[in-house]
Amino acid sequence: MSKITTELLLERAVPRSTRLRKIETLNLSKLQLKTGDLDPRLFSRLRHLQKLDLSDNLLDKFPNSLTLPDLRVLNCNNNKLEDVTALKQFPLLEELTYENNVYLTLNDDYKVMFLLQNLRLLNGKDITKLANHVRRVNSRKLTSKVTAHWEKFFRDQLPEKYTAEQVKSIKKKFLKSVQTNVVYGPSSLSEFTRWRVKMIAEEFLAYSLGLELNTDPEPEEKMDENEEDSTESPSETAEDLSQVVYIYDPLVTVTPSKRKRNHSKPGSGNKRSKSQANTEEEAEDVSAEPLHFLQCHSKGNSREDFKTQLWSCVFEPLLDCGARKDPIVSSSRTVATCGGESVCLIDCETGTVLKKYKVATEEFFSVAWTTLTMVISDSRKKSHNILAAAGRRGIVKLIHVAADFCYGEIKAHKKPIATVCFSPTQETHLFTASYDKRIALWDIGIPDCDYNFKASQLLVLEALSIPLRIALVPTCPEQYLLAGCEGGCFAWNIKLDKGQKSRPFEAIFQFPDEDGDMTTSHRVDGLAFLNNDVIVSKSSKLGCIYLWSWSRSFDTKGKGYQRTVAAVILAELEWSTTDLSYLTLSTCPAKDYVFCGDEKGDVWMYNLSNYTTAWSSAKGKRSDKRIPPTQILKWPELRANGEQLSEVLINNVVSDPTFTYLVVLTSVNITAIWKKS
Repeated sequence: MSKITTELLLERAVPRSTRLRKIETLNLSKLQLKTGDLDPRLFSRLRHLQKLDLSDNLLDKFPNSLTLPDLRVLNCNNNKLEDVTALKQFPLLEELTYENNVYLTLNDDYKVMFLLQNLRLLNGKDITKLANHVRRVNSRKLTSKVTAHWEKFFRDQLPEKYTAEQVKSIKKKFLKSVQTNVVYGPSSLSEFTRWRVKMIAEEFLAYSLGLELNTDPEPEEKMDENEEDSTESPSETAEDLSQVVYIYDPLVTVTPSKRKRNHSKPGSGNKRSKSQANTEEEAEDVSAEPLHFLQCHSKGNSREDFKTQLWSCVFEPLLDCGARKDPIVSSSRTVATCGGESVCLIDCETGTVLKKYKVATEEFFSVAWTTLTMVISDSRKKSHNILAAAGRRGIVKLIHVAADFCYGEIKAHKKPIATVCFSPTQETHLFTASYDKRIALWDIGIPDCDYNFKASQLLVLEALSIPLRIALVPTCPEQYLLAGCEGGCFAWNIKLDKGQKSRPFEAIFQFPDEDGDMTTSHRVDGLAFLNNDVIVSKSSKLGCIYLWSWSRSFDTKGKGYQRTVAAVILAELEWSTTDLSYLTLSTCPAKDYVFCGDEKGDVWMYNLSNYTTAWSSAKGKRSDKRIPPTQILKWPELRANGEQLSEVLINNVVSDPTFTYLVVLTSVNITAIWKKS
């Protein structure tokens, strides 16, 4: 019988607790515990545990799947530990001590620095700078050496058409050879180097030859989505990550395509022409490198799924603890992505899929973050990030990510939800835009310590067509909302002190059509604010993205509903001539950037910092020339099962607030992550 019982855990909690779920600090030192005493089923109930003391015991290793999703501090001093790799199951770990474990060496220190991306203190020492070197420089050097070893000694040994036996044989030879011959760093770290070299070599072979990856990530606890989520009995939806495919691409050396500035005369043509480009002046080069290509939204975890469409991604807001920060810049590097039946949380720096939530009967279209101040225990309050996810079923799932709980749902619409967004000023206010031609405003409430919550509908905005994209006006987010719809661009007054709960639109905006005439009838499948005043929208006509002024287009003092308003155009951005819809755009306001993907797998990037000052002037005039992209990131040549991926559409492109990472969602179930150099 195990030495650890529920009663013991409650008694050893600091302070003592009455429920396992409420325990945040736990002291299990000096109990003569062995590895078999750590029961994963019992520990999985410690969902909020942040500090764990296991010092002065007899542990020789950690069991897999202890499921402590919020663990930040771990003390394992004075045990008999022989291996540290199982610690990767605690991705949020920030402080780790394992002194006086005689079998652990410097090599183990380097392993945990690589595996635990949030680790700051190891055995009482700040290892931030060294860990960054291990994760970046060391990995880059070893990847280069592994690739060179293959190219020089093994590439020509594999025939053009090879059998499974031939692949198995060359894999065995390559792994043995590369671990013996690739040397880097001091001899005292040779064990760590061989460990990393084997890992990198297996990833390389998995990409190059389509082999199964032997990474064996620690499985998450699988949740049953057949059970209805409710406030009474929250149903968790964490998915096993062991089937996530990491498309490794060490040979990609993508040089982003530069665009020449267009010096054509005003009115000389709306279509792009290479002959119009002046080669004397080149656009600024934004150096970006591809980091990861992930296939993590596959239906049924199939490696053959290159059809699932990926639609939405949003970076997690920064908290004092929680979201992973980039070590160089103050920015979150954790992004939520959705498509098909799943929602994933990805660490952009490492490419690690941290969490995966799956609903077998759903197709997710949109995700959004908010930060709620929740009462956790003893009336103490703490900020937590909550993720809302919605799609074809018209249901909003509410997920407390740090606790691995899908704690409830809102049956918002009877038809699919196209997009969702939270108010920047009211943390519980959520907008849902649906195929039922309505936009609803919900107060999702704040869950208590048992995850009971109450959601209520505050407002319904009536649209004439399906809303595709929504945006709150930055200068008055509690008063006006814009929506790009199948039949035009609309604005609503959303102020809650007005008595009317169901409201028609207040204004519909006119834009030039292909013949230069003003029209309100067009599909707007891209909509975002570049700053407090400038709106970016597409696609009122082919090959063009408009930038226009909110303050100069819309008179907030005007009276009456359903006014027709001419959009005051500031500029046009040159873009693809495709007639495909739903390739949406995004902005990075802090850097004055606009991003939009196209039908060829490329990402068009526009640095508009040289224009925004002029546009902010009350007398600012419209730019006569269409503004070309600063740069185009070309889609690299990726192969799956020996076949090159073709016909890649870029459905969405999103950067973090500091434009450190760029996440690209495609029509072929690939999430691409780029990083500014």
